[in-house]
Amino acid sequence: MNPAALSRLSINQMTVKQLPLPELVRACADAGVPGVGLWREPVRAYGVGAAARLVRDAGLRVTTLCRGGFFTAEEPLARARALDDNRAALDEAAELGTDTLVLVSGGLPEGDRDLAGARERVADALAELAPYARARGVRLAIEPLHPMYASDRCVVSTLGQALGLAERFPAREVGVVVDTYHLWWDDLAPAAVARAGAAGRIHSFQLADWITPLPAGVLSGRGQLGDGVIDLGAWCDRVAAAGYTGPVEVELFNEELWERDGVAVLKETVERFAAVVRADAAPLGARPGPAGR
Repeated sequence: MNPAALSRLSINQMTVKQLPLPELVRACADAGVPGVGLWREPVRAYGVGAAARLVRDAGLRVTTLCRGGFFTAEEPLARARALDDNRAALDEAAELGTDTLVLVSGGLPEGDRDLAGARERVADALAELAPYARARGVRLAIEPLHPMYASDRCVVSTLGQALGLAERFPAREVGVVVDTYHLWWDDLAPAAVARAGAAGRIHSFQLADWITPLPAGVLSGRGQLGDGVIDLGAWCDRVAAAGYTGPVEVELFNEELWERDGVAVLKETVERFAAVVRADAAPLGARPGPAGR
């Protein structure tokens, strides 16, 4: 297994959500995986400070915290609550030592059919949060989700739409997530990746495969690397060509994987990752892209 490739790997907590946080950290350390992407709910249950110490003492790095966002509510109290929750998420990210908070923008409120208006409410929320994020040393990373999630989960469906929002702010404050599962279908995505990379706005790169048929509810349809139709190696090359040299995070939501032994799934994921990631890429921890503008 090529150590240069493995040096960039991060395992998202949801990939092996059956593993409690201490077991996840131990398994990553044993497998030589240097990074973990964490989720707020299990981290809060464990204790944010305790989680930060656990990861740090194991010699690992928290690459991202997921998730903030859900900005599309129109009712003032609901919007205020969302902003407060995102400030708390930024505080948690800072305590965990990660510089990236992943944002899922939110879907259409009940009875609303105005996608453009919902996206503008996302922009308004970013304007509120960007100064706070910068003060905490954390970047806001907008993740576009596949269009099938637009109604209930994320009105930002393409990388171009995500960039259109991010580019209203300095790159050191707001950027994007490039996730193969959500973007592989879009023939405009390669140009958007290059655009994002040139501006230093790729704040996270995530891998998952696309397998069919999708399960009921579709949320747990993210396939193990190599099991689906996405040319993952080409995506790794594309993002590298855009200047991104940061962590490559494997984020899988898959009921069949969750039913298996978590350590075995993690080891399998490491093997699959080594088969698709560029072997000559820069090591984990290098900053992505050129300086933000």
